[in-house]
Amino acid sequence: MRTRVLFAAAFALAAAALLAAERPVTPAGRSTRSVTVATNGMVATSHPLAAQVGLDVLKGGGNAVDAAIATSAAMGLMEPTSCGIGGDLFAIVWDAKTQKLYGLNASGRAPGKATLPYFKEKGLNAIPTSGPLSWSVPGCVDGWDQLRTRFGTKGFKELLTPAIGYAEAGVPVPEVISGHWKSVNKMRDPGMRETFLVRDGAALRSPNAGEVFKNPHLARSYKLIADGGRDAFYKGEVAEKLVALSDKVGGLFALKDFADHTSEWVDPVKASYRGYDVWELPPPGQGIAALQMLNLIEPHDVKKMGPNSPDYWHLLVEATKLAFADRAKFYADPVFAKVPVADLVSKEYAAKRAKLLDPNKALTDVPAGDPKLSTSETIYLTVVDKDRNCVSLIQSNYSGFGSGLSAPGTGFGIQNRGCLFALDESHANKLEPGKRPFHTIIPAMVTKDGKPWLTFGVMGGDMQPQGHVQVLVNLIDFGMNVQAAGDAPRVEHVGSASPRGEPAGAKGGTVKAEPGIPVEVVKELDRRGHVVERVKVNGGGYQGILIDPKTNVLHGGTESRKDGAAVGY
Repeated sequence: MRTRVLFAAAFALAAAALLAAERPVTPAGRSTRSVTVATNGMVATSHPLAAQVGLDVLKGGGNAVDAAIATSAAMGLMEPTSCGIGGDLFAIVWDAKTQKLYGLNASGRAPGKATLPYFKEKGLNAIPTSGPLSWSVPGCVDGWDQLRTRFGTKGFKELLTPAIGYAEAGVPVPEVISGHWKSVNKMRDPGMRETFLVRDGAALRSPNAGEVFKNPHLARSYKLIADGGRDAFYKGEVAEKLVALSDKVGGLFALKDFADHTSEWVDPVKASYRGYDVWELPPPGQGIAALQMLNLIEPHDVKKMGPNSPDYWHLLVEATKLAFADRAKFYADPVFAKVPVADLVSKEYAAKRAKLLDPNKALTDVPAGDPKLSTSETIYLTVVDKDRNCVSLIQSNYSGFGSGLSAPGTGFGIQNRGCLFALDESHANKLEPGKRPFHTIIPAMVTKDGKPWLTFGVMGGDMQPQGHVQVLVNLIDFGMNVQAAGDAPRVEHVGSASPRGEPAGAKGGTVKAEPGIPVEVVKELDRRGHVVERVKVNGGGYQGILIDPKTNVLHGGTESRKDGAAVGY
């Protein structure tokens, strides 16, 4: 059961940081701060200084994509517990010129030497959650390059300069990120220690809140990319250092894995919800789980149920269980497995699955459906510019500091996303060379009458699709503003079967309820058969920018569970 950490406990690392901050959860409908409003442009992410970096790019004439890349690079320095150029990236772009949405899957693939027989010979039933065998090729830098080449207006040198400056001069560490830093026990590797610990006399330790953190090695890696482009990472010195580390510690990387890497432009997938079109990216990510959940919820009068009611939370959790059962069975790299996306997100399939819902009783044994009707540590950022180009971008090294390994002199940790493959030969998400693993990180966007209305995301493993749904219901059904929609109390269902092939937990899993969920509601959920666990705060972190269709004014929110800010001008 050690491997169950991935979906039930791995993101306790993120929660631990939030618990350390001991921030209260805001009552439903209220917000911890005013909505940020602006007319020219806006950036929202989980470190205020990174948001300011993006805003400066907008003020300097850059567009939303330029600002998103600069912000992403800054976040790789400022929140290295969760992201960096050793991880992956996904994005949805609204291009004002063509009036179209574009999706980017910038996730990495399994090394060519990563085969099922190799892991079976080692006696492994699951891929380790840390160490070199958990690696997949980092996709972030190629993602930047794809975005910049197709939609950007500025070069890497200009976009990476602010992050380079902060890396050399130092950046103060805010309290939630500091708490998370201290909660991660992955600092035995020399490369990690030299990069992510600060000296305190003769000892090394994690930086305290308010302490300045420098990363000259990352500054140098960014300079290589600024001068040599994405090839400096995938065909140059950075790749060579990563492969050298792999050879030293028993990894499977080869230079060819990096040289062959490329991102993929994909068509976003939509489901309508009460007149709004909600857009997610297709698998191998879990975005369509949010669409499946919305389809199951839409026939119900959620507004009448009310926020924080037992009827609403029961419906939400049961919809999550049904979507996650399908996620475990079907979600995989569509290049290697047939994923029936259109059927999974159809209203007809939702109606068929809805027959399993009982308003008075929790599901304890949740089978996957038959959709053939017609024949995971993360940061999020979003940017809207003066022309109303929009970027919804999410990046991650997976669990805290990824694999816990860093090639000396590079300044970044290497992700452990490869541990999400299944080692079951019959599983859609089974490990195969060159295959992309199931992915937890999902950007989202909502359009209304063919125009962008909301660009948003919620980080945090299993919480991500659940958070997307809760934010949208708060906005659309309960009439909350863009800040309150993220601050409102949440529940999180954990314990469903996972795409790694792990079975569901006992009694249908657990419902993690924040303090803002009333005692009488928890008692009623318990009466209906839910196993409820009280937590100080659930994982996840939300940012969103809403474009008022009447005034064209931008409304930004960033929730109080994180350190971030929405800034505009």
